[in-house]
Amino acid sequence: QVHLVESGGGLVQPGGSLRLSCAASGSTSVMAWYRQAPGKQRELVASVTARGSSNIADSVKDRFTISRDGAKNTVYLQMNNLKPEDTAVYYCNARDDSDATIVYWGKGTLVTVSS
Repeated sequence: QVHLVESGGGLVQPGGSLRLSCAASGSTSVMAWYRQAPGKQRELVASVTARGSSNIADSVKDRFTISRDGAKNTVYLQMNNLKPEDTAVYYCNARDDSDATIVYWGKGTLVTVSS
């Protein structure tokens, strides 16, 4: 069992930046960030493999960056030029490195973009 703990959420003004962190208690393969805005379905924001290959959703590609520190089992989401529509609960997600069908979720961290 791997536990994921997110941090870094909060209130930020439009145009501002935040960096989210997600620390895993054990080794994982793919790690990802999802978000869920009020009244909307959860959506994939970005993912990164253990080797560092990443994918970013088109809607945030020019503003968000995902990175990973393998030594710390931590994944980061750098969010720049934040917009009100980025307001959501952001969830960390990871797959077990021995069995990719096992998926772990963090409890989420709230990001609010508002003036």
